[in-house]
Amino acid sequence: MSANDERELLAAFAAMDETGRRMLLEYARFLRPRHARPVADAEPLDIARPTSESVVAAIRRLSATYPMIEADELLHGAADLMAAHVTGGRPAAAVIDDLEALFSRRYAAWREARAGEDAGA
Repeated sequence: MSANDERELLAAFAAMDETGRRMLLEYARFLRPRHARPVADAEPLDIARPTSESVVAAIRRLSATYPMIEADELLHGAADLMAAHVTGGRPAAAVIDDLEALFSRRYAAWREARAGEDAGA
């Protein structure tokens, strides 16, 4: 689902009265088990950081390490860090440290959201 689709869905939800909102939520709950994306393992894979690694290789490694995180959720932050390296001259090792922190924070948020969903189910 694209960001535009998500915005359209939220706009439709916001435009509905309380009864329509409840019905849409009930329908979403009905569809979720039937059409859910496959859930990746809850734990990151153990892929060691090489001693010498490019920023692009680090992004690939971290994406493989955290397969449960949607790439588009990290795109903006990773792009900013990549730009700091390419155009700003920031050392690759420092950018990779920041990328690892970015992925780790996003993973923590994913776990927290997943725990909330499990508690609500």
